Amino acid sequence: MVYIFGLSAACLLGFGFVLQQHAAEHEPLSVMLSYKLLLDLAKVPLWLAGIGCMVAGQILGSLALGHGDLAKVEPLLTTNLLFAMLLARWMGEQPLGWSGWLGAIALSLGVAAFILAGRPHTGHGHITQARHWLVIACVLGLAGILVLIALRLDLLHRPPLLAAAAGTLFGLQDALTRVCGSIIGARGIGGLLASWQPYGVLALAVTGLLLTQSAFEAGPLRLSLPALTVAEPLSGIGCGIGFLHDELHTTPSALAWQTVGVAAAITGVFVLGRHPVMPGGKRRPDPADRHHEPVPAEGGDPTAGPADGPTHGGPSDGPSA
Repeated sequence: MVYIFGLSAACLLGFGFVLQQHAAEHEPLSVMLSYKLLLDLAKVPLWLAGIGCMVAGQILGSLALGHGDLAKVEPLLTTNLLFAMLLARWMGEQPLGWSGWLGAIALSLGVAAFILAGRPHTGHGHITQARHWLVIACVLGLAGILVLIALRLDLLHRPPLLAAAAGTLFGLQDALTRVCGSIIGARGIGGLLASWQPYGVLALAVTGLLLTQSAFEAGPLRLSLPALTVAEPLSGIGCGIGFLHDELHTTPSALAWQTVGVAAAITGVFVLGRHPVMPGGKRRPDPADRHHEPVPAEGGDPTAGPADGPTHGGPSDGPSA
Protein backbone atom coordinates (compact mmCIF):
# COMPACT_ATOMS: atom_id res chain seq x y z
CA MET A 1 0.00 0.00 0.00
CA VAL A 2 2.93 2.35 0.63
CA TYR A 3 4.03 2.05 -3.00
CA ILE A 4 0.50 2.27 -4.42
CA PHE A 5 -0.36 5.39 -2.42
CA GLY A 6 3.11 6.92 -2.83
CA LEU A 7 3.29 6.56 -6.63
CA SER A 8 -0.33 7.67 -7.06
CA ALA A 9 0.44 10.74 -4.96
CA ALA A 10 3.53 11.46 -7.07
CA CYS A 11 1.45 11.23 -10.26
CA LEU A 12 -1.12 13.74 -9.05
CA LEU A 13 1.54 16.08 -7.64
CA GLY A 14 3.45 16.07 -10.93
CA PHE A 15 0.32 16.85 -12.94
CA GLY A 16 -0.64 19.57 -10.47
CA PHE A 17 2.75 21.30 -10.66
CA VAL A 18 2.58 21.56 -14.46
CA LEU A 19 -0.95 23.01 -14.42
CA GLN A 20 -0.10 25.47 -11.64
CA GLN A 21 2.99 26.73 -13.45
CA HIS A 22 1.08 27.27 -16.68
CA ALA A 23 -1.32 29.53 -14.75
CA ALA A 24 1.19 31.27 -12.47
CA GLU A 25 3.55 32.36 -15.25
CA HIS A 26 0.92 34.84 -16.48
CA GLU A 27 0.65 36.70 -13.16
CA PRO A 28 2.34 40.13 -12.74
CA LEU A 29 5.63 40.10 -10.86
CA SER A 30 4.37 42.80 -8.49
CA VAL A 31 2.41 40.15 -6.53
CA MET A 32 5.33 37.74 -6.07
CA LEU A 33 5.63 36.49 -2.47
CA SER A 34 2.34 38.22 -1.67
CA TYR A 35 -0.83 36.40 -0.67
CA LYS A 36 -2.56 38.47 -3.36
CA LEU A 37 -0.89 36.08 -5.81
CA LEU A 38 -2.89 33.18 -4.35
CA LEU A 39 -6.10 35.22 -4.38
CA ASP A 40 -5.58 36.13 -8.05
CA LEU A 41 -4.74 32.55 -9.03
CA ALA A 42 -7.84 31.28 -7.22
CA LYS A 43 -9.86 32.86 -10.06
CA VAL A 44 -8.03 30.84 -12.75
CA PRO A 45 -9.68 27.47 -13.59
CA LEU A 46 -6.40 25.91 -14.78
CA TRP A 47 -4.71 26.74 -11.47
CA LEU A 48 -7.66 25.39 -9.50
CA ALA A 49 -7.37 22.14 -11.45
CA GLY A 50 -3.70 22.01 -10.54
CA ILE A 51 -4.49 22.65 -6.88
CA GLY A 52 -7.13 19.90 -7.00
CA CYS A 53 -4.50 17.47 -8.24
CA MET A 54 -2.07 18.67 -5.58
CA VAL A 55 -4.59 18.29 -2.75
CA ALA A 56 -5.52 14.79 -3.91
CA GLY A 57 -1.82 13.96 -4.11
CA GLN A 58 -1.26 15.25 -0.59
CA ILE A 59 -4.12 13.10 0.70
CA LEU A 60 -2.67 10.00 -0.95
CA GLY A 61 0.74 10.96 0.37
CA SER A 62 -0.73 11.14 3.87
CA LEU A 63 -2.18 7.65 3.42
CA ALA A 64 1.24 6.43 2.31
CA LEU A 65 2.79 7.99 5.43
CA GLY A 66 0.21 6.15 7.50
CA HIS A 67 1.54 2.85 6.16
CA GLY A 68 5.28 3.55 6.01
CA ASP A 69 8.19 5.62 7.18
CA LEU A 70 9.16 9.02 5.81
CA ALA A 71 12.46 7.60 4.58
CA LYS A 72 10.48 5.15 2.43
CA VAL A 73 7.67 7.45 1.25
CA GLU A 74 9.70 10.58 0.42
CA PRO A 75 11.86 8.94 -2.27
CA LEU A 76 8.69 7.67 -3.95
CA LEU A 77 7.34 11.23 -4.09
CA THR A 78 10.40 12.38 -6.06
CA THR A 79 9.02 10.46 -9.03
CA ASN A 80 6.45 13.26 -9.43
CA LEU A 81 8.93 14.73 -11.91
CA LEU A 82 8.44 11.72 -14.21
CA PHE A 83 4.68 12.30 -14.26
CA ALA A 84 5.14 16.06 -14.71
CA MET A 85 7.32 15.34 -17.71
CA LEU A 86 4.73 12.98 -19.19
CA LEU A 87 2.02 15.65 -18.97
CA ALA A 88 4.35 18.33 -20.33
CA ARG A 89 5.25 15.98 -23.18
CA TRP A 90 1.55 15.44 -23.96
CA MET A 91 0.88 19.20 -23.89
CA GLY A 92 3.83 19.97 -26.17
CA GLU A 93 5.59 18.48 -29.17
CA GLN A 94 9.14 18.05 -27.84
CA PRO A 95 10.33 14.38 -27.87
CA LEU A 96 12.01 12.96 -24.78
CA GLY A 97 15.23 12.00 -26.55
CA TRP A 98 18.14 10.19 -24.95
CA SER A 99 18.58 12.75 -22.15
CA GLY A 100 14.96 12.41 -21.08
CA TRP A 101 15.17 8.63 -20.88
CA LEU A 102 18.55 8.84 -19.13
CA GLY A 103 17.11 11.17 -16.49
CA ALA A 104 14.06 8.95 -15.98
CA ILE A 105 16.19 5.83 -15.57
CA ALA A 106 18.63 7.56 -13.18
CA LEU A 107 15.80 8.89 -11.00
CA SER A 108 13.95 5.56 -10.87
CA LEU A 109 17.02 3.43 -10.17
CA GLY A 110 18.33 5.95 -7.63
CA VAL A 111 15.09 5.84 -5.64
CA ALA A 112 15.02 2.03 -5.81
CA ALA A 113 18.68 1.76 -4.70
CA PHE A 114 18.15 4.07 -1.73
CA ILE A 115 15.07 2.18 -0.48
CA LEU A 116 16.55 -1.28 -0.99
CA ALA A 117 19.89 -0.39 0.61
CA GLY A 118 18.52 1.73 3.47
CA ARG A 119 15.53 -0.50 4.27
CA PRO A 120 13.85 2.34 6.23
CA HIS A 121 12.11 1.27 9.42
CA THR A 122 10.78 2.73 12.63
CA GLY A 123 13.23 2.50 15.49
CA HIS A 124 12.82 2.71 19.22
CA GLY A 125 14.13 5.05 21.84
CA HIS A 126 13.35 8.39 23.41
CA ILE A 127 13.51 11.65 21.46
CA THR A 128 13.70 14.68 23.76
CA GLN A 129 11.49 17.73 23.27
CA ALA A 130 14.63 19.84 22.91
CA ARG A 131 15.77 17.75 19.93
CA HIS A 132 12.26 17.83 18.47
CA TRP A 133 12.10 21.64 18.50
CA LEU A 134 15.74 22.00 17.43
CA VAL A 135 15.07 20.04 14.23
CA ILE A 136 11.95 22.10 13.50
CA ALA A 137 13.84 25.37 14.14
CA CYS A 138 16.66 24.29 11.81
CA VAL A 139 14.21 23.47 9.00
CA LEU A 140 12.33 26.78 9.38
CA GLY A 141 15.58 28.70 9.63
CA LEU A 142 16.97 27.10 6.47
CA ALA A 143 13.80 27.94 4.54
CA GLY A 144 13.95 31.54 5.76
CA ILE A 145 17.60 31.89 4.74
CA LEU A 146 16.84 30.58 1.24
CA VAL A 147 14.04 33.14 0.81
CA LEU A 148 16.23 36.01 2.02
CA ILE A 149 19.01 35.02 -0.38
CA ALA A 150 16.50 34.75 -3.25
CA LEU A 151 15.25 38.29 -2.60
CA ARG A 152 18.81 39.61 -3.01
CA LEU A 153 19.26 37.98 -6.43
CA ASP A 154 17.96 38.95 -9.83
CA LEU A 155 14.73 37.42 -11.09
CA LEU A 156 16.38 34.70 -13.18
CA HIS A 157 18.07 33.14 -10.14
CA ARG A 158 15.14 33.27 -7.71
CA PRO A 159 13.06 30.21 -8.77
CA PRO A 160 15.47 27.48 -7.55
CA LEU A 161 15.90 29.10 -4.13
CA LEU A 162 12.20 29.82 -3.62
CA ALA A 163 11.35 26.28 -4.71
CA ALA A 164 13.99 24.81 -2.41
CA ALA A 165 12.54 26.81 0.49
CA ALA A 166 9.06 25.49 -0.35
CA GLY A 167 10.34 21.91 -0.57
CA THR A 168 12.04 22.28 2.81
CA LEU A 169 8.75 23.35 4.39
CA PHE A 170 6.83 20.59 2.61
CA GLY A 171 9.24 18.02 4.07
CA LEU A 172 8.49 19.31 7.57
CA GLN A 173 4.78 19.31 6.70
CA ASP A 174 5.03 15.62 5.74
CA ALA A 175 6.65 14.83 9.09
CA LEU A 176 3.96 16.67 11.06
CA THR A 177 1.26 14.99 8.95
CA ARG A 178 2.57 11.64 10.14
CA VAL A 179 2.51 12.92 13.73
CA CYS A 180 -1.14 13.94 13.22
CA GLY A 181 -1.95 10.37 12.13
CA SER A 182 -0.38 9.05 15.32
CA ILE A 183 -2.36 11.51 17.44
CA ILE A 184 -5.65 10.43 15.81
CA GLY A 185 -4.80 6.79 16.47
CA ALA A 186 -4.05 7.50 20.13
CA ARG A 187 -6.51 10.25 21.11
CA GLY A 188 -9.01 10.58 18.27
CA ILE A 189 -10.13 13.69 16.38
CA GLY A 190 -10.70 15.62 19.61
CA GLY A 191 -7.12 15.04 20.66
CA LEU A 192 -5.91 16.14 17.23
CA LEU A 193 -7.87 19.40 17.34
CA ALA A 194 -6.44 20.11 20.79
CA SER A 195 -2.87 19.71 19.48
CA TRP A 196 -0.75 22.28 17.66
CA GLN A 197 0.41 19.94 14.89
CA PRO A 198 -2.60 20.20 12.52
CA TYR A 199 -2.41 24.00 12.61
CA GLY A 200 1.31 23.78 11.95
CA VAL A 201 0.58 21.56 8.94
CA LEU A 202 -1.93 24.13 7.63
CA ALA A 203 0.48 27.05 8.10
CA LEU A 204 3.31 25.15 6.38
CA ALA A 205 1.01 24.16 3.51
CA VAL A 206 -0.13 27.74 2.83
CA THR A 207 3.37 29.23 3.16
CA GLY A 208 4.89 26.48 1.00
CA LEU A 209 2.17 27.00 -1.60
CA LEU A 210 2.91 30.74 -1.74
CA LEU A 211 6.64 30.09 -2.21
CA THR A 212 5.94 27.47 -4.88
CA GLN A 213 3.65 29.74 -6.90
CA SER A 214 6.15 32.61 -6.60
CA ALA A 215 8.86 30.31 -7.96
CA PHE A 216 6.58 29.20 -10.81
CA GLU A 217 5.74 32.84 -11.54
CA ALA A 218 9.37 33.98 -11.59
CA GLY A 219 10.61 31.57 -14.24
CA PRO A 220 10.21 28.34 -16.21
CA LEU A 221 9.29 25.11 -14.49
CA ARG A 222 12.71 23.66 -15.31
CA LEU A 223 14.30 26.23 -12.98
CA SER A 224 12.12 25.46 -9.95
CA LEU A 225 10.78 21.89 -10.05
CA PRO A 226 14.16 20.10 -9.65
CA ALA A 227 14.97 22.07 -6.50
CA LEU A 228 11.47 21.49 -5.12
CA THR A 229 11.64 17.78 -5.91
CA VAL A 230 15.03 17.33 -4.21
CA ALA A 231 14.44 19.53 -1.16
CA GLU A 232 11.20 17.92 0.04
CA PRO A 233 12.48 14.35 0.47
CA LEU A 234 15.79 15.48 1.99
CA SER A 235 13.91 17.64 4.50
CA GLY A 236 11.34 14.92 5.19
CA ILE A 237 13.93 12.20 5.73
CA GLY A 238 15.91 14.55 7.98
CA CYS A 239 12.81 15.25 10.08
CA GLY A 240 11.93 11.56 10.19
CA ILE A 241 15.35 10.67 11.54
CA GLY A 242 15.48 13.81 13.67
CA PHE A 243 12.29 13.41 15.71
CA LEU A 244 10.20 10.47 14.43
CA HIS A 245 12.43 7.49 15.26
CA ASP A 246 13.03 6.63 11.59
CA GLU A 247 16.17 4.61 11.02
CA LEU A 248 18.23 3.46 8.04
CA HIS A 249 20.69 0.61 7.78
CA THR A 250 24.16 1.98 8.44
CA THR A 251 26.50 -0.83 7.42
CA PRO A 252 29.32 0.36 5.13
CA SER A 253 27.82 -1.33 2.05
CA ALA A 254 24.33 -0.01 2.82
CA LEU A 255 25.62 3.54 3.26
CA ALA A 256 27.59 3.27 0.02
CA TRP A 257 24.52 2.16 -1.95
CA GLN A 258 22.37 4.83 -0.29
CA THR A 259 24.89 7.47 -1.35
CA VAL A 260 24.91 6.12 -4.91
CA GLY A 261 21.12 6.06 -4.95
CA VAL A 262 20.77 9.64 -3.70
CA ALA A 263 23.37 10.88 -6.19
CA ALA A 264 21.65 9.08 -9.08
CA ALA A 265 18.20 10.36 -8.07
CA ILE A 266 19.40 13.97 -7.76
CA THR A 267 21.17 13.70 -11.13
CA GLY A 268 18.01 12.33 -12.71
CA VAL A 269 15.90 15.10 -11.18
CA PHE A 270 18.07 17.86 -12.60
CA VAL A 271 18.40 16.19 -16.02
CA LEU A 272 14.63 15.84 -16.27
CA GLY A 273 13.92 19.28 -14.82
CA ARG A 274 16.08 20.98 -17.42
CA HIS A 275 14.84 18.89 -20.34
CA PRO A 276 13.32 20.98 -23.19
CA VAL A 277 9.99 19.16 -22.80
CA MET A 278 9.32 20.97 -19.52
CA PRO A 279 7.29 24.20 -19.85
CA GLY A 280 9.57 27.13 -20.66
CA GLY A 281 7.41 30.11 -19.77
CA LYS A 282 8.33 33.74 -20.28
CA ARG A 283 9.69 36.17 -17.77
CA ARG A 284 7.87 39.44 -17.50
CA PRO A 285 9.46 42.78 -16.63
CA ASP A 286 8.61 44.43 -13.34
CA PRO A 287 5.60 46.75 -13.63
CA ALA A 288 7.77 49.68 -12.54
CA ASP A 289 9.86 49.22 -15.67
CA ARG A 290 7.04 48.80 -18.15
CA HIS A 291 7.43 52.32 -19.46
CA HIS A 292 10.82 51.22 -20.80
CA GLU A 293 9.34 48.42 -22.91
CA PRO A 294 9.62 48.93 -26.67
CA VAL A 295 6.29 49.50 -28.39
CA PRO A 296 5.62 46.72 -30.93
CA ALA A 297 5.33 47.67 -34.54
CA GLU A 298 1.84 48.16 -35.93
CA GLY A 299 0.20 44.82 -36.41
CA GLY A 300 3.00 43.10 -34.47
CA ASP A 301 2.44 40.66 -31.68
CA PRO A 302 3.75 41.98 -28.33
CA THR A 303 4.12 38.39 -27.11
CA ALA A 304 5.97 37.16 -30.20
CA GLY A 305 8.76 34.68 -29.69
CA PRO A 306 12.37 34.71 -30.87
CA ALA A 307 11.37 34.43 -34.51
CA ASP A 308 9.90 37.94 -34.35
CA GLY A 309 12.75 39.57 -32.52
CA PRO A 310 14.40 39.59 -29.09
CA THR A 311 12.25 38.95 -26.06
CA HIS A 312 12.35 40.20 -22.50
CA GLY A 313 14.23 37.35 -20.97
CA GLY A 314 13.49 33.78 -21.82
CA PRO A 315 15.43 31.34 -19.72
CA SER A 316 18.22 31.04 -22.27
CA ASP A 317 18.68 34.77 -22.73
CA GLY A 318 21.00 35.10 -19.75
CA PRO A 319 20.71 37.78 -17.07
CA SER A 320 18.92 40.90 -18.21
CA ALA A 321 20.59 44.26 -18.01
